[in-house]
Amino acid sequence: MNTFNGMSAAELTWAKWRKSSASNSQGACVEVARLSADEFAVRNSRNPDGPALIYTRAELAALIDGVKMGEFDDMLG
Repeated sequence: MNTFNGMSAAELTWAKWRKSSASNSQGACVEVARLSADEFAVRNSRNPDGPALIYTRAELAALIDGVKMGEFDDMLG
């Protein structure tokens, strides 16, 4: 299957979604699924059939590294 940003997460029928333990009932709900060795999808777990964002391994690694280093902390203030 050809995947692309914004596709319906419902089309990713084989995906095994993992919810963040930080997800909560106030709307902060995020799930991630590995689609292949180099492709990952992210969706809002409150809208499981909504759009999925597709990232490469390198893109996801860059985001996670930036979060760990506090590069986005100012966005919460």
